[in-house]
Amino acid sequence: MLKINTQSEWIARANEVLPAGGFGNFDPGIIIARGEGSHVWDEDGNEYVDYLIGSGPMLLGHGHPEVMEAVLEQLPKGMTFFANNARGIELAEAIVDAVPCCEQVRFVAAGEADMYAIRLARAYTGRSKILKFEGGYHGMSAEAQMSLAPSRHVNFPQAVPDSAGIPDSVAEQMLIAPFNDLEAVANLLAEHDDVAAIMVEPLQRIVPPAPGYLQGLRDLCDKHNVLLIFDEIVTGFRLAYGGAQEKYGVTPDICTLGKIIGGGFPLAALGASAEIMQHFDKAKVGEEGWLMQLGTLSGNPVASAAGLKTMEVLRRDGMYDHLREIGAELQQMQMDALTGAGIPHQICGDETLFDIYFTDADCRDYRSAKHDDPRRNAVYNDSLRAHGIFKAPGKLYPSLAVTQADLDQTRMAVEKAVQAISAA
Repeated sequence: MLKINTQSEWIARANEVLPAGGFGNFDPGIIIARGEGSHVWDEDGNEYVDYLIGSGPMLLGHGHPEVMEAVLEQLPKGMTFFANNARGIELAEAIVDAVPCCEQVRFVAAGEADMYAIRLARAYTGRSKILKFEGGYHGMSAEAQMSLAPSRHVNFPQAVPDSAGIPDSVAEQMLIAPFNDLEAVANLLAEHDDVAAIMVEPLQRIVPPAPGYLQGLRDLCDKHNVLLIFDEIVTGFRLAYGGAQEKYGVTPDICTLGKIIGGGFPLAALGASAEIMQHFDKAKVGEEGWLMQLGTLSGNPVASAAGLKTMEVLRRDGMYDHLREIGAELQQMQMDALTGAGIPHQICGDETLFDIYFTDADCRDYRSAKHDDPRRNAVYNDSLRAHGIFKAPGKLYPSLAVTQADLDQTRMAVEKAVQAISAA
């Protein structure tokens, strides 16, 4: 007879073969068995409304029938080629049509796009320094792991490594500024004439840009001949079909994309003008200007087929209005419950991506976006999961698969979670 492992058995097995018992992404105390639509099930059969959705890519939900059909059509034709293929070319065309800053794109493996964007900016400008913002997440490169989540605050613009294994010399090439502070950026650019680019999440984690802030960055970059990089791995095709560039009306020089463009499969890209992107073409820029890039799965046809179909669905009338309606209802039900209980809180983010900070303070940057009492957040999220809601401790991703029944269940779970905080 086939032995079915319980969740606790899977956790024990994971602890034997995986550092810290997990993949490094999420709470290793839950083992997901499957997903369908807006729901996931763990290995013990517990069912949850899924507001994690793979950390963002499953905007249409798990196993969307049209995406599945596109994937199943591609699979018998080949899974990967390490060569150009029609689906990858079509996906590049769709991205160029959708994203304002992109005249050309280069596909990379998931997680590499930001690293190549930094390298591309250096190749194009001939400068070495990168300005990023405290708390901004840009992947796993050494540069990106500077001042991502420092446990101690230091004076700007000193970069602080957040991981072991990073040479001290990397910090010398990084400048760190507080998010939403144009004066700080202006002062740094006035003092340093060797900045290649400013790299920013237009929506930093869940902290929104202040009115005029992104345009202010654009203006400062133009003034100092510095490139502006938007990290749209999360916001691309989520905030709007054209991403943050469409929503906020500001066009960067380079952007990175991921998550949604792969339709749930590993795929990322970076894009810019043809002039900037020519550094990937040795015939145009020569040996000295050429930026080497290759990847076994770049432009993978299965991921490209999934991404193409996902984008096709998202182009249909009313999709983003509906997504925002779902997000707005999720926000309102939490505000109503917390306000009714007299619990200080702030909803931080966009209707398409947000969460709660248990504080009275405005959430403006990394240092202010925090809980006055982190225990409240722990109690809240633990209670939500106990009542069938699956989400990260610091983000909630609405998806188009969420139903009214899901919203009703979420409302009940939120009321229970607020009661748990009040009783704690």
